[in-house]
Amino acid sequence: MAKLTVVGLGYIGLPTALMMAASGVNVVGTDFNTTVVEKLKSGSIPFQEKGIEELYQKAVEHGITFTTEYQKADVYIVCVATPYDEMSKKIDPAYVIGAVKNVLEVCDKGSVIVVESTVSPGTMDKYVRPLFADYGFKLGEDIHLVHAPERIIPGNMIYELEYNARTIGADSKEIGEQIKSIYKNFCKGDIEVTDIRTAEMTKVVENTFRDINIAFANELLKICRSDGLDIYEIIRIANKHPRVNILSPGPGVGGHCISVDPWFLVGDYPELAKLIRTARLTNDGMPDYVLERTAEIAEKNNIPTERIGIYGLTYKEDVDDIRDSPTLQMLKKIHNHLGAAPKCYDPMVMGKITENQCMDFNEFIDSVDLIVVMVKHHHLQEHASEIKNKVIFDTRNCAESLKGDNVVELL
Repeated sequence: MAKLTVVGLGYIGLPTALMMAASGVNVVGTDFNTTVVEKLKSGSIPFQEKGIEELYQKAVEHGITFTTEYQKADVYIVCVATPYDEMSKKIDPAYVIGAVKNVLEVCDKGSVIVVESTVSPGTMDKYVRPLFADYGFKLGEDIHLVHAPERIIPGNMIYELEYNARTIGADSKEIGEQIKSIYKNFCKGDIEVTDIRTAEMTKVVENTFRDINIAFANELLKICRSDGLDIYEIIRIANKHPRVNILSPGPGVGGHCISVDPWFLVGDYPELAKLIRTARLTNDGMPDYVLERTAEIAEKNNIPTERIGIYGLTYKEDVDDIRDSPTLQMLKKIHNHLGAAPKCYDPMVMGKITENQCMDFNEFIDSVDLIVVMVKHHHLQEHASEIKNKVIFDTRNCAESLKGDNVVELL
């Protein structure tokens, strides 16, 4: 049986490693973070995710191990972060480069290195391919490179790992099919084998498409608000057309995919990616728009800043992932509109991550008069009866059950 090492045990790497192991693959999970590795060895999972505890148990039963040391394997799957430079909008490949270098220090000839990390088109050619010669390997003969971009989202990772279609980019059909056979151990979706540059571009294009659609909804929201029209009713009716699928407007875009990947294209093709850049600026501007509306609503209802509360710190509902969340983007700009930081609460975030964060829901409710709903957690609906005589600024169109004695303002 082939031995497989997954490098990086975060939101993508850990579920991937567990799914591989639970499907019968011989897996070692590697991460430089000693705390993460020790937690996993002791049975503690570093983040919340539906179904991950059961998957962890199956993986352990099949012999998965966790370590901070890179080991010899037949296949290495690299799942590390790929941030971007905020000034140039270009990808920062440092984590990918570092991970591949660490693999090259221990791997044998014949190994395959699979990069799952989302990268901008051309990253593998520019930054990764040159590394192999430095370690005495002839790429395509001594060792092989593959790009298989991840395609899962927090909150539904386990299901999407199993059922989403995948893309395998490889220099040769033979190696592509070899890696496809490994993913087929658990993936029931279609798996396309193509070249590496096409795989790079495909993943970025997928997330850019969604970003542009969201930006259209957000721009439409502002147009409708300026003319007193109901954006949600308009989208509902328009989406009855068989070829129309407008997404919902919202307070911004977060996470490590949609809010980041389109910038790769803007950074690499600044003169060509004009629509993409405009969409990014539109979505990045939504936290400011929410703050402006919050200030207006507070003034209209004579609510002081210290009685404003923000519900939701994560970037999407029912997950604990706070990466680049619209709320955290907003809090960076809070002083421009409200002066002082308002109180915050999120049932999914167990530790304090920001100023004035309440850890108890009742304490939060009792201390505010205006609640800005930034995330559509199920928790909010479950506790709707506890929220009375408040002003609700609903940026997610989810507060129908909160109307009652409350005043609800929509985005």
